Amino acid sequence: MIIKCERISLEPLAVKHYSTAYEYSTDIENTRMMCFMPCDDGSEVMDYLSKCEKQWNSDKPEYLDAAVMLDDKHIGAVSVEFLENGTVGEFGWIIHKNYWGNGYAVEAVRHFMKYCTEKYGLKKYIAHADSENTASKRVMEKLGMSLVSISTGRKNRNSDELRNECLYEISAQDKKHGRV
Repeated sequence: MIIKCERISLEPLAVKHYSTAYEYSTDIENTRMMCFMPCDDGSEVMDYLSKCEKQWNSDKPEYLDAAVMLDDKHIGAVSVEFLENGTVGEFGWIIHKNYWGNGYAVEAVRHFMKYCTEKYGLKKYIAHADSENTASKRVMEKLGMSLVSISTGRKNRNSDELRNECLYEISAQDKKHGRV
């Protein structure tokens, strides 16, 4: 599976992406507002990439992660977790900090949503972000997602502080923003 976008492409995230995945997923600045990162070490990154490969080869995946490719350079990842009997997709993304501010996350998520709607029949998409993560909230708003709630109790991996979390959602058939 290769998804061609305007400026980037998406391909299954796999062990072959180890060096660049390690670079962005262990970087504290790159992951400071994330629940499950930064990764502790290379074995954690490799274990996750191996699991990603298995999910792509599964008849009924629980989640899928796609590598975001700029030309031949791996610059990040976009993921979807299948929820509510496969009708809802929870999206997440990470872009290497050297590529922030170029719209790559919006482009990657938009095209991956379209792929998941067509291939897996997802009806709705959700995404969460730390309430202070203005960049991720901007991505969700550019995708046409609406803020549903702000809750307390978010725990980012590299912080002991409890944070607030924003939940955004969009229907796969949202006419206001066009088909995803």
